[in-house]
Amino acid sequence: MEQNEDVLPRVPLPTVGESCARFLEWCAPLLTAEQLRETETAVAEFRDAPEAAKAQARLAEYEQGAGVQSWLDEFWEFRYLGRRDRIALNANFFFLFEESAQRQVPRAATLLRRALRYRQRILDGKLEPAGKRGQPESMAQYGFLFGTTRIPGAGQDTARPPEPARHIVVFARGHAFRVDVLDEQGLPYPEAELAGVLDTALEAAAGRGAGVGALTSAARAEWAGDRQALRELGNTSALEAVETALLCLCLEDEQPGDTLATCAQLLHGDPGNRWFDKALSLIVFPDGTAGVNVEHCRLDGTTMLHLVDAILGQDEDGADRNGTGKPGCAPISFTLDEALRDRIAATAAAFTEYAGQMATELLAIEDFGTEDAKALGVSPDAFVQLAYQLAHRRAKGFLGATYESIATRQYRNGRTEAMRVITPELYRFVELMEDDAAGRVERIAAARDAARAHVARAKECQSGAAPEQHLWELSRRGADGLALYDSSGWRVLRSDYLSTSSAPSQHIQYFGFGSTSPQCIGIAYVLLPSRFHVHLCTPKEVREPMHAFARDLSGAIAELRGLLG
Repeated sequence: MEQNEDVLPRVPLPTVGESCARFLEWCAPLLTAEQLRETETAVAEFRDAPEAAKAQARLAEYEQGAGVQSWLDEFWEFRYLGRRDRIALNANFFFLFEESAQRQVPRAATLLRRALRYRQRILDGKLEPAGKRGQPESMAQYGFLFGTTRIPGAGQDTARPPEPARHIVVFARGHAFRVDVLDEQGLPYPEAELAGVLDTALEAAAGRGAGVGALTSAARAEWAGDRQALRELGNTSALEAVETALLCLCLEDEQPGDTLATCAQLLHGDPGNRWFDKALSLIVFPDGTAGVNVEHCRLDGTTMLHLVDAILGQDEDGADRNGTGKPGCAPISFTLDEALRDRIAATAAAFTEYAGQMATELLAIEDFGTEDAKALGVSPDAFVQLAYQLAHRRAKGFLGATYESIATRQYRNGRTEAMRVITPELYRFVELMEDDAAGRVERIAAARDAARAHVARAKECQSGAAPEQHLWELSRRGADGLALYDSSGWRVLRSDYLSTSSAPSQHIQYFGFGSTSPQCIGIAYVLLPSRFHVHLCTPKEVREPMHAFARDLSGAIAELRGLLG
């Protein structure tokens, strides 16, 4: 999967001065006059500080080191593998697939077979090179789709890379099974054979299993301790079976009552029927409804979307060879003492309680999409961000820091950049929309100015010209004691009130992730030519403002369409 890397440029390394200037520009609309003066002083000191210059020199030297693809390589290790809280609900994300007429086992077998074909195309070098508008994109992440597992550590986690494996792990009713899905030549078994072995696993999952996977829902240091306890009791082989598996397939026992409940099960679900550390977990419910839960440390949404579109789209590989023989199925048995059984029960209960402290909502607007925004002469993403800010102002009475993920895969080992949405133009637009004295012409001009400013900032991020990740990395390399990192600007800009990300695929009903801070509404959206689906998640304390935001968002979209039409 390195075929594009050699022709891709590196992510540009900004200068300290460039990031300081952009940082001030980005945080200014969110600050009071006093906060801005204090932040300007802190930024000026940072720009001229020897510590910042030394940190920049260390970063530049690191970037030129052997095997380094980007100055962000270690940043991503720290960003994802360094977090110490739960990754379940806090970092993992989900997709709810389009509906199917198949029931559970046939749907699972179809999805599994197509996923295995996709993996074979990766191994054979037959996957179409990634690119956008004729420009190649990094494909480094594709090698981590199958077989990658996050391993907990006391201070920082690691990511176990893929190893040669022929099996998956099937979870059912808290039981775990090793299921061989490839023959000795590495070819996937026919779909009918896969369905048969999944039936075997379901039949063997009598009663409730130990649910060891619940331990992966704990904070990382806690799970590291429990994993060590498992090893000390002789469970190394069982852990190897799970951690080397190509993927997890979670066959659910209970059918959620509606789409919102289904999304909740995909986002967190029964922790005893998951292994949240596995990069890819297919989840299938009794009626055939299905989706995926994704561990984020090596994979971004754009990579997972490519896989999902391939396994749910038109089958182009009907001529692929089938494996010979029969797939095997064997239980994965863990030796547990009383202390570990108590830990599993307590961890599962704690995670269920934690998940219960989150509030979620779905919003489906079936008469609006990208084509409607384009017909109004506005970037679709800019249009929805204008609507988000107007709705937030009406629901909560103010504008707050807003994060949007911007893909940067046009660079070597590229991942994402952190865009902060509130520009002076967007701030002015929202204020005018709430000012009864403002006229229609003035509001239209402000909306279009805000949309243009949004597009311009997104392009800055796509080009690597964004300050936050650079400044964050400088703090790790020796500049952390400087006043900038305790300034109002740094605190306010990084305290999300809205965290937004999109997954544009016709094969996905909903995409979702948890809230990123105590006051934050997580907004995961699927914006397509003719529909707009939104999943909202926030702590229960923010539940009522979230519901108000959802109501106001529908109104804001209608109002914007009327204003710009």
